[in-house]
Amino acid sequence: MDSGPKAETTAPRGAAGAPAGLLAVRGLCKSYRSGATIVRVLQDLDFDLEAGETIAVIGASGIGKSTLLHVLGALDRPDAGRVLYKGESLFDWPDVQLARFRNESIGFVFQFHHLLPEFSALENTLMPALIHGWGRARAARAAREVLVRVGLQDRLDYRVGKLSGGEQQRVALARALVLRPPLLLADEPTGNLDRKNGEQVHRLLLELNRELGMALVVVTHNLELAACMSRRETLVDGRLERAA
Repeated sequence: MDSGPKAETTAPRGAAGAPAGLLAVRGLCKSYRSGATIVRVLQDLDFDLEAGETIAVIGASGIGKSTLLHVLGALDRPDAGRVLYKGESLFDWPDVQLARFRNESIGFVFQFHHLLPEFSALENTLMPALIHGWGRARAARAAREVLVRVGLQDRLDYRVGKLSGGEQQRVALARALVLRPPLLLADEPTGNLDRKNGEQVHRLLLELNRELGMALVVVTHNLELAACMSRRETLVDGRLERAA
């Protein structure tokens, strides 16, 4: 039964009328040139992320999922649209401020871990803290703590080449989290792992989300991992659609 007109509800707003929440994307567009062809991968895309939320982004290969993560993490600039972090427009910031934002507020985990092979697990993990300006002793304490948390207490001084694939990915996860960022972006974090190691990384991602309260956006083809997220979005024709 219709009880009459309903009150209009609007999302809470942040500074200068911006949407509240950790991250908000409005009208995002991104394209690439391939020869004489313009390939539009993101088209007028809108997206919201709350603090502590977990989201899986799924979709066909080559459709723009990694591009979306790179823009969300300010690794790549959009052609149009805005990315708002706590109500502030990221791409209005100068490059120095953007670099500081990436270091302090974003953790990145990739399918191919991009660890430095000449350094140990501990040395790889403490790098973001050194870049942040911490002294080596403080950075090493923080790195050791997070490496113990991901189960690598017996591998602290092992060089990357002496670690298994699953251990390398856990080092990459520890490196991403050493500064306790509010947002973790993971691009196919289990795509290069066997089932057992992939499941270990699944569990770690979800446990650390709960323990640290970080928001988590995961691009994945792994439907088991996607099913563990609080929300699933499918990238279709350059836009995100809520998945069942």
